[in-house]
Amino acid sequence: MSAIPVKPGKYKIHAHIIGPTSLLTATEYAVKHGAPVITDRLNPLPIEQEWVIDYPDAGQESVPGSPYVIHLAYHPAAGLVVPEDRLFVNSVARAEWAKFTFEPVIGGIKIISDKGLALRAGHRGAQIQLVAPTPEFQETWTLEYVGPIPSGEE
Repeated sequence: MSAIPVKPGKYKIHAHIIGPTSLLTATEYAVKHGAPVITDRLNPLPIEQEWVIDYPDAGQESVPGSPYVIHLAYHPAAGLVVPEDRLFVNSVARAEWAKFTFEPVIGGIKIISDKGLALRAGHRGAQIQLVAPTPEFQETWTLEYVGPIPSGEE
C-alpha cells in the first residue's frame, strides 16, 4: 500500500483490539529508553492520550509519502522513539524521534515506522511492539482528529 497524507494536528490514536475503546497512552514511569507506550481505556485527562502528528522539520510542506513524527500534545519535547522494536516516549532531540507513515487498510490505517515495521497493540495494557506488517486487526488504528497543533509549537 502507499502512504496517505495526514493533516498535522492533535489526535487521539485508537487501537483496534478486543474490548472497550483503547487509546495509545504514555505510561507515567520511565525505564531505560523512556516511558513505555501502551494502549489503555479512555482517561478523563488527555495529558497522556493526546498526540501531535507533525512533519519532522518545522515549516515542512506536505509531500506525498513523506514521514511524520508523533509527540505528546501537552509535552512537546516528548516524542515517540523505537529502541528494540518497542514504542517509548522520551524527551530527546526531535531528530532522534521515530518517523512514521500511514497506510490505508480495511477498517482504519496502519502506522508504519521508517524501518517498515507496523505498530501492534497485543492487548490493553501491553507495550506497543513494532512487527513486520501482516493483515491483523491488532495492527489497525484509527486517528481521531482533536484539533490543530497547539499554538506556539508549530
